[in-house]
Amino acid sequence: MGILWAHGEAPLFTDSEEAKKILAADPWVSALIVQRSRAFVKAKQEKAGIPVTAFPPRQPPRRAEYSLRKVYGRLLEILELAFAKGTPLFTPPMYYPLYYYKGSSKDIDAGDKNRQEAVVALIRTGFLKRFESSVEAFRGSCERLLVKLLGWATANVQTDEERQNLADWRETHIKLVEAIKAHQPDLFAVGDGDEDEGDDDVAEDEFMQSFEKLKREEYDVACMLTETFEDLDQLVEFFAELDKFDHRNDDKLKKLLKLLKEDPALSTGKVLIFTEFADTADYLLERLTAAKITGVERIDSRTSGRNRLAVIRRFSPYYNNSTSPKLEEAGETEIRVLISTDVLSEGLNLQDAARLINYDLHWNPVRLMQRIGRVDRRRNPEIEKALAADHPDQIETRKSIIFHNFLPPAELNELLSLYNKVTRKTLRISKALGIEGKKLLQEDDDYQDLQHFNESYEGKKSAMVLLELECDDLFKADPDLKERLGNMPLRLFSGKVHPTLGTRAVFFCYRLPALKEGEWTTPGGPCRWILMDLAGGAMLDEPTQIAQFIRCIPLTPRVTVIDPPSLADLRKTVESHIKNTYLKSLQAPLDARPVLLAWMELN
Repeated sequence: MGILWAHGEAPLFTDSEEAKKILAADPWVSALIVQRSRAFVKAKQEKAGIPVTAFPPRQPPRRAEYSLRKVYGRLLEILELAFAKGTPLFTPPMYYPLYYYKGSSKDIDAGDKNRQEAVVALIRTGFLKRFESSVEAFRGSCERLLVKLLGWATANVQTDEERQNLADWRETHIKLVEAIKAHQPDLFAVGDGDEDEGDDDVAEDEFMQSFEKLKREEYDVACMLTETFEDLDQLVEFFAELDKFDHRNDDKLKKLLKLLKEDPALSTGKVLIFTEFADTADYLLERLTAAKITGVERIDSRTSGRNRLAVIRRFSPYYNNSTSPKLEEAGETEIRVLISTDVLSEGLNLQDAARLINYDLHWNPVRLMQRIGRVDRRRNPEIEKALAADHPDQIETRKSIIFHNFLPPAELNELLSLYNKVTRKTLRISKALGIEGKKLLQEDDDYQDLQHFNESYEGKKSAMVLLELECDDLFKADPDLKERLGNMPLRLFSGKVHPTLGTRAVFFCYRLPALKEGEWTTPGGPCRWILMDLAGGAMLDEPTQIAQFIRCIPLTPRVTVIDPPSLADLRKTVESHIKNTYLKSLQAPLDARPVLLAWMELN
């Protein structure tokens, strides 16, 4: 769930409370998202009588401070001025042609306009994110933008004056274009990419002509071309400053090198460094290697599947069916510092490392949690013994998980409040789904969890976890209970006296239909608890709230006082509610109906 800005206007969408309510009530969220805290996993293992999984304690995140002004110098000021213009960089032509539409605004499709504004906002912020990431990521963005602007201009020049202006610009900056072409030849690729097909100049001309040609009777193309040339000149100014860049002044890089050389664990143990961009990964590999950091390797989306698995095994051999001695016997070099884009952020065992560095932030807090989850995972006691035997110097380091975040510095705040955006997203996800530990970006984070995860990272169990464990206790105390429940008829009805004076309610338990293998079926579908509070006039559907109303023991006396017609009316109301919420949201057919499993009145 995000926030988009266009032309400095107010957010197009933002309402965290509404989002929280929608997600909490969404049946797909309830059916598809299952979160298990460490407390739940440990409790389940204890009840099953199996060894409890070892989870390393996670220390609060550590913030790495650096200065963008020291990194870029005057370039930061130039960028600030470029984005402070009346029509800032990226407003114009190819991204937002409707901005230059000649006709009536009534003729513009609102959906198309919103999409183009959203693209403008995303491209601007993405450009700035790469600026914050590294000089090479920013250079790559500038190169791609320049080539696209040239392509669009080539497709849309029409008058002799316009053609001459384009020819003059290309002739003046021919060395720059050729340098970009040598650095990123794929930007000029055409056809199937066959290098032997045609002359380079012809290929470039074909590429330039591949952009959309706008109708001049509909769009102010002359104005668009003027602003395109202004943007091209702005990029030339960027490149002039980039050519003066000296990596020895890169304050962000220097802070990383200081960590890797001076921190006792980071200087000797396994370290996983995450960045969003392959250009940054390449830059870090080059600079870390030059700084004599040993055992460094890079992996990104360009790394083939087979090579990727080999890199993973070399970095984390013990948790990927190998060991350091086995790698040495096979003639493979073990990796100590692995630089990766988010291709490694999910579903991989990299627990050989206990240290992680986020060199730049991903905007999606879930992706940040997935990054941390590569090293902050369950540990196998046998594997840990083998690792400690081969690497006794790492025993102390492995006693905890530590990760460092390079958060965007203050100089970028006016251009892009990246940290604040991530914070807002993190807070929303925390409220809707839950973040274990409540600390994701820096040590003083305190994200609250309003959906059953108020427990701390290691210990306290949430209400929902306690309810599930209570159910396990019932089955353990009465081994035949599960089978008897399965053999009971549907629509069982009962009632009981509630100890709270004034309570008057009816509880319903329904099995809901679900789409399985192309057909709507009830068996195997999700269960839904609903309680109609007749005294308060509310409808509850939160199991942890309902449990306190319906909890009873075998000796609890059965009491029913509500007349059958009233009960029937209540049942119709509840089934209508299920139809208008759950079934309509899934676009279920009319014959897909919920099945009443049991119900109970409370008085």
